[in-house]
Amino acid sequence: MTHSLRITALMLVCWMGMAAQRPASLPPQGPPQTPSAGEAKAKETPHEMTEADIEAFLDGFLPMQLERENIAGAVVSVVKDGKVLFAKGYGYSDADKKKPVSVDGTLFRPGSISKLFTWTAVMQLVQKGRLDLDHDVNEYLDFKVPATYPQPVTLRNILTHTTGFEETIKELFVPGGTPLVPLKDYLTHHMPKRIFPPGAVPAYSNYAATLAGYIVERTSGRPFNDYVTENIFRPLGMQHSTFAQPLPAELKPLMSNGYELGSGHANPFELLEPAPAGSLTTTAADLARFMIAHLQAGKFEDTQILSQQTAQEMYARQKGFHPELNGMALGFYEETRNGHRIIGHGGDTLYFHSDLHLVLDAGVGFFISYNSAGKGEISPRTALWDHFLDRYFPYNPPNSAPPSSAAADARMVAGYYLTSRRAQSTFLGAGNSFSEVRVVPDPDRNVANGNIKVFPFKDFNGQTKRWSEIAPLVYRAVDGQDRIAFRKDANGRLEMLISFPAIIYQRTGFLDSYPWNRSVAYFTLIVFCLTLLLWPIAWAVRRHYGFKLDLNPGQRRLRLAIKLVCAIDLAFVLALFVMLAVAGDLALLSGKLDSWLLVFQAVGVIGAFGTLVVLYATLRMWRAANLWKGNRWLNLLITLACLCFTWFVIHWHMINFDMNY
Repeated sequence: MTHSLRITALMLVCWMGMAAQRPASLPPQGPPQTPSAGEAKAKETPHEMTEADIEAFLDGFLPMQLERENIAGAVVSVVKDGKVLFAKGYGYSDADKKKPVSVDGTLFRPGSISKLFTWTAVMQLVQKGRLDLDHDVNEYLDFKVPATYPQPVTLRNILTHTTGFEETIKELFVPGGTPLVPLKDYLTHHMPKRIFPPGAVPAYSNYAATLAGYIVERTSGRPFNDYVTENIFRPLGMQHSTFAQPLPAELKPLMSNGYELGSGHANPFELLEPAPAGSLTTTAADLARFMIAHLQAGKFEDTQILSQQTAQEMYARQKGFHPELNGMALGFYEETRNGHRIIGHGGDTLYFHSDLHLVLDAGVGFFISYNSAGKGEISPRTALWDHFLDRYFPYNPPNSAPPSSAAADARMVAGYYLTSRRAQSTFLGAGNSFSEVRVVPDPDRNVANGNIKVFPFKDFNGQTKRWSEIAPLVYRAVDGQDRIAFRKDANGRLEMLISFPAIIYQRTGFLDSYPWNRSVAYFTLIVFCLTLLLWPIAWAVRRHYGFKLDLNPGQRRLRLAIKLVCAIDLAFVLALFVMLAVAGDLALLSGKLDSWLLVFQAVGVIGAFGTLVVLYATLRMWRAANLWKGNRWLNLLITLACLCFTWFVIHWHMINFDMNY
């Protein structure tokens, strides 16, 4: 990601940090379509899934991918029918020392895949009758989640990402050497506002997952890491897995370096405050055991970490916002494709990027993790997984003729959409309007066919995906299986749903739309910059030609006040860009930045009140008979820019002095 506006990528899903979903450019696939005779056939004869064939496939795919994407190393494991079928490391865990990646001797950070262990722990306690998925979580806490809405937040809401919390990223990652606070301290000091009623809108939440981890801790009476170690790691024989930060001394030598680019420098071990949401450190060999256990309804060899009934409840579809798209299970999300029901989870830290998939009806589990962000042009893990599925489970979706309303539908759904996973009440909300998804009728094809494009969703070739309507307001990627759908919410506003079930996109109104906010931003910046740049130039020209302004002392003071307000407003805008750039490095978003944020917001307050000064000065000078008419219109233009500035900072909650972001 670029360092200029990484935060906009955060608002788009994945997003950074521990974003579990795949990048917004490659949404996961829709539910299986069981083809009838003649409707669909395999693209080709499937390869037999053997160790030798998988090795031949991956040995040809991964080394080339690592080189092309500038990734230092990766590890993959495939399990089938209760056994490890294939596992291998590729590339280097230490690029400088050329230390190779090992399946059982190299530690990776799988990010939000950690949540699967948190969800498993929750279900263990549900199975014991100590937790109830549908009770108010406040029953299990020693602090209160505020009653913003009549409906309480439940564990079922948490496990289906429908708590309604807004996004929060402060102290998600912290600099190395920073002492980590207890879970309760983190949760009480970082509680985000609730912007949706529970159960109404999916909005992926790291905070909610951490809340679940704390409930496990309180209910069991054991620190979270100890509980998971005693009830999941140890029973499954996961000897090299831990949630502890920093790593125990015996595990440190096994830790892979993390890289932005594989050709770049190694980065220090990442520290995450919300540990249950993403601090797992593990090996591919250990995760293979975890996958086998879940593919066998909680059983690994002679160990049962969940009863079969509880496991089946965990894997069952719980929440879906459209019958044609994937829904949430309990913690796992559906990512069904190629005619098979698949559940899984993804995970990202700043440097490690991973996916875990369980093909339930085939008894197959697949784990991939990279130790570098890479170039970021595509999602390497998605490309690998899609090709793996096409090799062993080839499938052609049935042909579907577009409905007669396709052209009208394409025009109706066109517009700008904002992700439900967003900051809304803090200064980070300023990035919302610049990170919207745009839907347009396909300009490259006959619009009568009803095809659409969704920017910035792209295919592996770097081109924007085209979507064809296969049912009323349901679209499938042309030459692909990805699906999106549109529906109206209770207020009649259009929503775009993708098959990643933990977020949706909501149609923006005019004042929230990208075109309007872009126009406001450009207009304001241009006016402020020209005002300040032309000020010394005009002075130099007047001096050169010996021309003096015919202003009285009061008018000179008012003219100076206008220039100062423009300077203050411009300083605030520039500071905003600096803050958003800093937000790209999540480890810098700690309490140490609070004093600068307070100064930043104080400048915004001064700038907003300065609009009144500019308005007063413009009115006074408009009536002055001794002023050039063009000067009056220029002052009016500056006043309009100041009003736009004030609207922007108020509308996007940029001067509320809230340090919980």
